[in-house]
Amino acid sequence: MTLALGCIADDYTGASDLANTLTRAGLRTVQTIGVPDAALDLPEVDAVVVSLKSRSIPADQAVVLSLDAHRWLTARGAERVLFKVCSTFDSTDRGNIGPVTDALRAAAGGGLVMVTPAFPETGRTVYMGHLFVGAVPLHESPLKDHPLNPMRDSNLVRVLARQSQAGVGLADRATVDRGPATVEARLAELAAAGMGSAIIDAVSDGDLETVGAVAANRPVSTGASGLGLGIARALVASGAVRPAAGNAGAVLDPVGGHAAVVAGSCSRATLEQLAVAETSMPVLRLDPARLLDGDGEIERALAFAAERLPSGPVVIASSATPDAVEALHARFGREATSHRIEQATAEIVARLVAAGVRRLVVAGGETSGAAVDRLGIPAFLVGPEIAPGVPVLRTAGSGDDLLMALKSGNFGGPDFFAKALGLMR
Repeated sequence: MTLALGCIADDYTGASDLANTLTRAGLRTVQTIGVPDAALDLPEVDAVVVSLKSRSIPADQAVVLSLDAHRWLTARGAERVLFKVCSTFDSTDRGNIGPVTDALRAAAGGGLVMVTPAFPETGRTVYMGHLFVGAVPLHESPLKDHPLNPMRDSNLVRVLARQSQAGVGLADRATVDRGPATVEARLAELAAAGMGSAIIDAVSDGDLETVGAVAANRPVSTGASGLGLGIARALVASGAVRPAAGNAGAVLDPVGGHAAVVAGSCSRATLEQLAVAETSMPVLRLDPARLLDGDGEIERALAFAAERLPSGPVVIASSATPDAVEALHARFGREATSHRIEQATAEIVARLVAAGVRRLVVAGGETSGAAVDRLGIPAFLVGPEIAPGVPVLRTAGSGDDLLMALKSGNFGGPDFFAKALGLMR
């Protein structure tokens, strides 16, 4: 296997988002869960997205995992590696975006790393180094309230500089608008000034194509799926990759069995999706505080599902409003709260699969990561898009044949759950 593009994603839903984007652009893509075992038989592909659960762990651990993934990818011929981060740049002043970018930069022999979370298709743009969600700066949007990595500063040059060992520069929109050669010249100036990375403005798909054309010639870049789209288009345009039709037909072969949704995200989008789901299917809203106190809520969820699954899909949610989440953090601690709820929802997922669920939607990045780890899934084949950033996935290399969707909390329209289950048979 010789890869045209290697990718390291810092969470599982972000990895699915990127794998979906690359597939749409014509790259044959597989998403792995962690660095693949040597015995895992992967098909011949153009890109592999190695999914890590590294966004919210200590920075030194994230660095170790990311370097391990980088070694695996480059050993398989990947001359360019994208470190995929969230389009809302979720991180704290300790990292993990800066430390991982620094480590990958060093592993690739130095040079300046291009960084942009822009993805205009999903409303994320970067202008003068500031990240916007729609028409407002990130720190004024509802997306600022991530339970583990809240974002209170929209100035990405400032955010990344607080995490990085070397300086952080900016290639602004006027530079990008003049084309790849001008961007290259600006990056050379910043490198000569001692900068280790540069935030790159992008407000349109055209900007992404310019940025991608430059990033495709660099060994490491950091960004959201929009940057992956730009790189993929550059690889196809240059002839380095011959566009493929994808795996949609094979991925959607029926699996039968029961269907369920498990939601842990507390985002506004997921809360709205749950409200819509209640109009068409049974929804159980778990009490997060009781999940923290013992296994009673898990058993209640499984009893609820066992009674209703023979009649159709069920939805089980630990999602709560931001105020309720903050109250739990104050009572139990932020990390303890998140870990316990993730593990409880992962246990529910595993026992639902054991009870015959074969079509499964999981909402929330941390929830998805815990669930996939609990199921021991090594890889996914990437199928058609349900909503921007969310494909249908089919398990590969594991005993259970499942169709899944791993949804980042903020992704999808109000009817996402019904739409996703409608594609899975």
